[in-house]
Amino acid sequence: MKSVGIKEFRDKASQYLASREAVAVKRHGKLVGFYIPVEQSEETDIEQASIRLNQTVETAIAESGMDEATKRECFRFISRRTVNSTFRI
Repeated sequence: MKSVGIKEFRDKASQYLASREAVAVKRHGKLVGFYIPVEQSEETDIEQASIRLNQTVETAIAESGMDEATKRECFRFISRRTVNSTFRI
């Protein structure tokens, strides 16, 4: 998975949106979100995207070397967000 800073993600957003590559977005070196592309917006596609997101997050966490406290904090942040919320940069 590619990892980019917020400025790069913002500057190249159209390229990332056209890509099939998942992207981890960081601010000052700390993970703040993910971009997981989907092809269509059908309900089955949303479910498949959720499964892919879960797999991507698990991989990113495994590769990040985060300690347990940091993982808990990340999941607290994620659990406060709803599926329909918009990630804003």
